[in-house]
Amino acid sequence: MFASGEENPQAAGFDPCRLARLDDVLTADVEACKIPGAVVLIERNGVLAHWKAFGYRDREANVSMEPNDLFRIASMTKPITSVAVMMLAERGRLLLPEAVGAILPQFVSTPVAIESPGEPTLRTEQQARPMTIQDLLRHTAGLTYGLFGASHVKTAYNQAGVFDLRITNAEMVDRLAAIPLAHQPGRVWDYSMATDVLGRIVEVVSGKTLSDFFRTEIFDPLGMTETGFLASRELAARMAQPQVNQQTSQRFPMTDHTIEWPWQSGGVGLYSTASDYLKFCRMLLAQGASPAGPLLGADTVRLMTADHLPAEIAYDPVTPVLFEAEAPTREMGQSFGLGFAVRTHAGMNPLPGSVGDYYWAGALGTYFWIDPAEKLIAIFMSQAPGQRLHYRYLMRQLVYQALAS
Repeated sequence: MFASGEENPQAAGFDPCRLARLDDVLTADVEACKIPGAVVLIERNGVLAHWKAFGYRDREANVSMEPNDLFRIASMTKPITSVAVMMLAERGRLLLPEAVGAILPQFVSTPVAIESPGEPTLRTEQQARPMTIQDLLRHTAGLTYGLFGASHVKTAYNQAGVFDLRITNAEMVDRLAAIPLAHQPGRVWDYSMATDVLGRIVEVVSGKTLSDFFRTEIFDPLGMTETGFLASRELAARMAQPQVNQQTSQRFPMTDHTIEWPWQSGGVGLYSTASDYLKFCRMLLAQGASPAGPLLGADTVRLMTADHLPAEIAYDPVTPVLFEAEAPTREMGQSFGLGFAVRTHAGMNPLPGSVGDYYWAGALGTYFWIDPAEKLIAIFMSQAPGQRLHYRYLMRQLVYQALAS
């Protein structure tokens, strides 16, 4: 995508000496075996400021990282699915206030759990109101993840195998809808499988598989040729790998993208490159515009990146533990829009940024944010799950300190 030497940090408004601090820290961390490797890509004012690979694509195989290597982006899939939903909304194919049950009738009568500490069985009640498409987009639909924390509902998720790659999106929805909701819709922000349900909604409404919709409606128009669910063996050879844990002598388990798994997860399923994901971010920063024509209207992007959480919203107890300074909470000066966390206040968050910037990340070590005030896009790609929060913080700190005054 870029020619060698095309980076121009000064033209992008960065101090090259201060930006080199980021290189120094990442190089030292690779040498100290804190991470296997990483790719950093920064663009500002439409100018490429920095695009560099560090360390190893595969440390144990002694294969160096290259700038266009592939990464499993996990939850950085979610913004792409959210954009797909909003594209369908713009065409009048679905409505954000619409009940999810109008598209997926399995959820019409799903009860809501009443979790009481110490009770051996789960009591339930009816939904006070139906979950909506907006609820799914902002994680207030009453769904959860079985991966984080403990409860009767989370245990039921794990027992039902809702995260099984061998089931289809339709079967995943059937399993989820048979389990009580963790919360009443609209009352609690709980990071969840809501975006996986949105992936199924894209399929039902569009009549295409999620993979086909992504390819024809988003990836092909944006030129994202190395992003998807299924990778050829040639592409997979460039997939970055986590390093072996010295205590367990094992690697963190990763999805094999050369297998055509039935589950095309709208929440966590894609692989991509830094340069491919930049094309997606450019479209958002340009308020939906792209070289192939607009994917979204400007008003739609503004709606997606606005604050969608009511002031009285509660948070699942795992939220501050899981996200810390990245949590979309009032305490952190942040909230959540339709597919992204958004910064709503200046001075409340310990990480630098601008009011109105928006972001998300992947649990396997990837991270991006878009700062419209600074016309800035920053992308960090690694496969180091245990250090993910540290490098999200590091990127924010070292990118903003390098901006020229």
